Amino acid sequence: MRRHLLSAGDLSRDEAVRVLDTAGELLALADRPIKKLPTLRGRTVVNLFFEDSTRTRISFEAAAKRLSADVINFSAKGSSVSKGESLKDTALTLQAMGADAVVVRHQSSGAPHRLAAAGWIDGSIVNAGDGTHEHPTQALLDAFTLRRHLADGTGDLEGRRITIVGDVLHSRVARSNALLLSTLGAEVTLVAPPTLLPVGVDSWPVTTSYDLDPTLAKADAVMMLRVQRERGAGGGFFPSAREYSRRYGVDARRMGLLPDHALVLHPGPMNRGVEISADVADSTRSVIVEQVTNGVAVRMAVLFLLLSAETTTGTDGSPW
Repeated sequence: MRRHLLSAGDLSRDEAVRVLDTAGELLALADRPIKKLPTLRGRTVVNLFFEDSTRTRISFEAAAKRLSADVINFSAKGSSVSKGESLKDTALTLQAMGADAVVVRHQSSGAPHRLAAAGWIDGSIVNAGDGTHEHPTQALLDAFTLRRHLADGTGDLEGRRITIVGDVLHSRVARSNALLLSTLGAEVTLVAPPTLLPVGVDSWPVTTSYDLDPTLAKADAVMMLRVQRERGAGGGFFPSAREYSRRYGVDARRMGLLPDHALVLHPGPMNRGVEISADVADSTRSVIVEQVTNGVAVRMAVLFLLLSAETTTGTDGSPW
């Protein structure tokens, strides 16, 4: 049985589809007067966040509570981490408290993998974003959103063209989406200045381009990435914010280059006026707010499949 969700690349096509199908069933809870299921009653989910977060932390908290789990929110600020406590000792403390699942966001790439490999915690580890590495549940909610609009009722993204634009170098979202969307059969194109494409990107299951406009005419969706100034993007990576916006921002003119059915996504938080203009962000073809709603359902599905004792296992013993 799969114990952890650390990378979008860990999921087979069938496993990813099962998460997305389960999320579709759980999304219906949002329309009910009482938005709770007793599925994880008696289980404890810890949100272990070493980096600031709004959407992801609150989304995981809402997901666990809607499944009736007990939730402990841990922030590095104001904790013993600020006094120098190691990741190991923090993990052992959570283990002593009986954590069944630990949702980890950490500034260091590989931290969730270290927790899982070291065995300091008996429960499941869910990667909620590690450094510039990956963010698998964001990729799952993006795929879920795309399926709802582009799959024509089949649930299939085979052959759909997704353009991901911006600061790929520092984006864990880009990495996870590149892996997951290609697993689901989509054709992914990364568009960025050469300075914001990582070394080794030629080994990813994607095509790359330095020029945005030619990729838009055939795109079924365009996903904008935030310029991550807190990780160094901006300083020397491009001449100015104005120049970056001119070359790689999506505005009303570029919206006109997209097919009529094409969607605009953004993982948030947005730099309005840099990678996306306000009128595009608020347009009817933007599904940015819907991504947040879908994120709760997808994270409910992940926690359900990892922790539910009632889950029916597949032929390989996996709950996915």
